[in-house]
Amino acid sequence: MNEARPIRAKAGTNHEGTSAHNRRVMMDALRVNGALSRADLARATKLTKQTVSNIIDELEQEGLVTAQEAVRKGRGQPSTPYRLVPEGAFAIGLQIDRHITRAIAVDLVGNIRTRAEANLPPDGPSRGATVILELIEKVRRDLAGLVAQSERRLVGLGAAMPGPFGIEATGDDPWMMAAWQKFPLLETLAAGTGLGVRLQNDAAACATAERMVGAAHGLDHAVCLYLGYGIGAGLILGGELYSGANGNAGEIGMALLSASGSPTPLEHRASLASLYQHLAIDPADPGVYAMVNELALKNDARIQSWIEEAVMDLRWSVHLIESIFDPQTVILCGGAPEALARRLIEAMHPLPPSIADRRGRVIPRFQLGMTDPWAVALGAAADPISRAFDPSFAAILKGSL
Repeated sequence: MNEARPIRAKAGTNHEGTSAHNRRVMMDALRVNGALSRADLARATKLTKQTVSNIIDELEQEGLVTAQEAVRKGRGQPSTPYRLVPEGAFAIGLQIDRHITRAIAVDLVGNIRTRAEANLPPDGPSRGATVILELIEKVRRDLAGLVAQSERRLVGLGAAMPGPFGIEATGDDPWMMAAWQKFPLLETLAAGTGLGVRLQNDAAACATAERMVGAAHGLDHAVCLYLGYGIGAGLILGGELYSGANGNAGEIGMALLSASGSPTPLEHRASLASLYQHLAIDPADPGVYAMVNELALKNDARIQSWIEEAVMDLRWSVHLIESIFDPQTVILCGGAPEALARRLIEAMHPLPPSIADRRGRVIPRFQLGMTDPWAVALGAAADPISRAFDPSFAAILKGSL
């Protein structure tokens, strides 16, 4: 540990009735910075040394933090750094997409412990719910086989699927999973697993993954531009994920563009769905990710022509995001194959001038994040961890989420 290194942490409070928030502040500081001593934690969080010591003792007893070997700094007394214990908590994440479902188990620091996927039957939730519950049960069994105490340390189940939520759609709308939208998903998952469940859209889940272990780690203001079958934006504002009044914040793919004279949603023009249509590829093909990645690596002319059209709208998207949210950075993430995502990043530059053009920028305006089919499931699993342990205004008011 180097005392000259700035420690990133939220401020705690020494007032009574705020122990839940202070615990979260301490764990967040350890998550963002790595191992820290009690003195480091007290300075960074602005909590008294006694408060820090009391909380560290509690967290250590609960198996959430552990002491490392003492470190001597100069002539002073050696200090003991503390770190989070990965096995201190676990969560399950579930992604439900149009043709496939993925389940994943992560530990307290975001390590993936086990995962599995299955094809969803074409008749929607009537049989799909059974497939999903069996998949979750498999992941839990596998996790228990790896870590004996995992079941008693499970903090919840996070689920993610394409939004928007609560919007009327016809059954044949390819952009919205209408049957799943009408299905009592949360009730079915809670009853079938015995776990607390929360649902978010896939863009928000991807942003949660980026915040926990990706390019948004340690940032307070970032927007994740999610490129999948559709397009969305995961909003990290003030260090917390912003979901909006109905869980539909960031549905930028529904924004209407009228460059051709006829208003068209952004996601109809610059999403992977539009690319699949351009390439005449079946999105249900299990090899679609590898297929597109290979075409992008080969500089296929059809890929290039799609990129030339898509980047015009994506540049507009970044400019709009910067103008409205003033983030530290915009992160391209989602299920796009890595080779395609890298070509998009290259083609996006130079970005149009915006309020984000500042001298001395350390973080790029636009950067590449996760390009992994498992990113949404990872973010879904990170959500219960975040809700249980990260600082939030709700935790101050209620003591817990």
